[in-house]
Amino acid sequence: MSGAFRAAHAAGGPWSVLVKSCLTQLAPLPEGANLGFLYATDALSGDLASILTFLRERTRIADWVGSVGLGICASGVETFETTGLAVMVGALPADSFRVFAPIAGDFARFAGETASWLAQHPAPLGIVHGDPREPTLVETLETLTARGAPFLVGALSSARSTPLQVAGRVVEGGLSGVLVSSEVAVATALTQGCSPIGPVRQISEAEGNVVMAIDGRPALDVFREDIGELLSRDLRRVAGLVFAGLPVAGSDTGDYLVRNLIAIDVEQKWLSVAHELAAGDRLLFCRRDAPSAVADLKRMLAGLERRIGGKAKGGLYFSCVGRGPNLFGDGSEELGLVRAALGDFPLVGFFGNGEISSDRLYFYTAVLALFL
Repeated sequence: MSGAFRAAHAAGGPWSVLVKSCLTQLAPLPEGANLGFLYATDALSGDLASILTFLRERTRIADWVGSVGLGICASGVETFETTGLAVMVGALPADSFRVFAPIAGDFARFAGETASWLAQHPAPLGIVHGDPREPTLVETLETLTARGAPFLVGALSSARSTPLQVAGRVVEGGLSGVLVSSEVAVATALTQGCSPIGPVRQISEAEGNVVMAIDGRPALDVFREDIGELLSRDLRRVAGLVFAGLPVAGSDTGDYLVRNLIAIDVEQKWLSVAHELAAGDRLLFCRRDAPSAVADLKRMLAGLERRIGGKAKGGLYFSCVGRGPNLFGDGSEELGLVRAALGDFPLVGFFGNGEISSDRLYFYTAVLALFL
C-alpha cells in the first residue's frame, strides 16, 4: 500500500515566492512524509540547489528526486516559458525506497550502495531521470532493469542550458532516481503520440543508421508508398511529421519506439534513421498526429481507470516536449484530459527529452505512474 501524498504547483515569479507558495499548499504535510519529488522549469535551473535546500529545511524530508524541464505539469495544468515549480511529497512505508545517484555506465558504485537494500526488497520499481547527453543511456537502462529494478518509469531532463537532475542533491549526467519496493502499489501505462501509416515491414539491407532496402526494394520507394502520394510530392514536408517506428519484440499491444528520420538520399533511395539498424529488423512508418494522440491518451487513461478501480493517491506524469502545447494546443489540454479521466489527485511531472518505460527509451510518448 502507498501512503498519503500532497502536491503543489506555482508559476510566474522568483523562486523564493514560488517555493513558499508550494509549501503553503503542501501544509499540513502527510504524517510520516519521507519522499519528495521536485520538478522545475529550466528558467529556475540556476536556483535549483537553493530551492532544494529550502524544501529540505522546511519539510524535514531528506530524500528528494526530480528534474528540470522545458515544461512542468501538475493536476490539470502545464507550465512553459516561465518560472515554475511542481512539488509532491509522500509518506511511504519505512525503508520502502532507496534514492540513487547518477549511473553512467559503471555499475560498481550503484551495486555497492544498493546491494543490501535490494537483497531485502525484491522486484522494485525505478522512478528515474536521465541526462540526454549520456551516450550509454540505453545500455544503462537495460543493465539497471537486469540488476536492480525490473521496471522503470521516467524521462530525460530537458533544458536550454544544463539538463539537471535531483537525486538527494542537484546532479547531472547519467541516470538517477529512486528504487521503490513492491510494498508500494503502483500502476503504470504509456501512450503514443504517433500513429502508424503503413504496415510493419522488414529491413533487407542496412548499415549503421542508413537503411538501403526494405522488403527487398529500395527504401525510399517503400517509404513513398506508405506515406502516400500527397506527401511524396514534396519530401521536405515530412520533417517533424513522419517518423520511423521500431516494433517492440514480444509486445502484445503493438508497442513501438519512435525515432526521427534524419536524412533522405533521393539519388541512392536510402533513408537515415536516428537509430542503428540491421538487416532483418522490423520497421514501420508513423505520423505525428494530434487526433490520434488524443484518442490513444484517452484509451490509456480508460485502461488505467479500469485497472485501479478507484482514485489514485498520487501520480507522476512524464511527457515529451513534442507533446503538450506543441501537439495538443494551449490551455493545458493534455493534463486536462488526464484530470477529466481520473479526477483531481496529487500529480506532478515534467516534459522531457525522451520518456522511459520498462528498459526502453521512447520519444513523443507520455508515461503515467499512479500510486495506489
